[in-house]
Amino acid sequence: MPDENLLATLENGLRQSRTTRSRLNARLADLEAEAERVRTELNEMDAIISQTEAAMFRILSSMFGAAQSSSSAGPSDAEIEFALRRDAASTARAAASQPPPPPQHTPYAQPQPARQQPAFRHHIPPIRADIEPKSDRFFERTIPHATAVLLKEAGGPLHVNEIYNRMLEGGFQFTGQNPTISIAVSLNRNRRFRKVAPGTFDLTIRDAAQAS
Repeated sequence: MPDENLLATLENGLRQSRTTRSRLNARLADLEAEAERVRTELNEMDAIISQTEAAMFRILSSMFGAAQSSSSAGPSDAEIEFALRRDAASTARAAASQPPPPPQHTPYAQPQPARQQPAFRHHIPPIRADIEPKSDRFFERTIPHATAVLLKEAGGPLHVNEIYNRMLEGGFQFTGQNPTISIAVSLNRNRRFRKVAPGTFDLTIRDAAQAS
């Protein structure tokens, strides 16, 4: 008789386990369906965001094109900042679709006191329309490489308009319709450079060199 009682207890436990498993499996199916609905909504929102950004960029481009017929000032700082935000948003969406990297242990470091940055007066130089190449030192060079050379020579930050002027003097070949925006996006993506004002960049390592 003890064996029959044990068998009945095991059968009852088995039924309860199967019932619990079925309930959990149904819950998992509901959660997966909900996750799929959320992913679909996220994709729809990404599409709406991209379409809105593209419409805004087309409007700004048309405004810029109309302004260029009477001026050679190039894109305004507001247009450059919008292009940078649009590029950063696209990069963030691409990064969000990738699995997160494994956590890395970093040794504890003593906090360093904040060092006061030197005052920088924002200046927007015009794009010169009469530039003739004076050399070919930037021919077949990349934007980051040419800019790094120019910033080292300048000893301080430069606006993308001035970077564009000096790159043309060095024989750089631009292919896009908005070269100053291309310069800003390229530098903003590169950790060798830091933005110190709208449309204005400097070398990141310059701080380290001045601190030593």
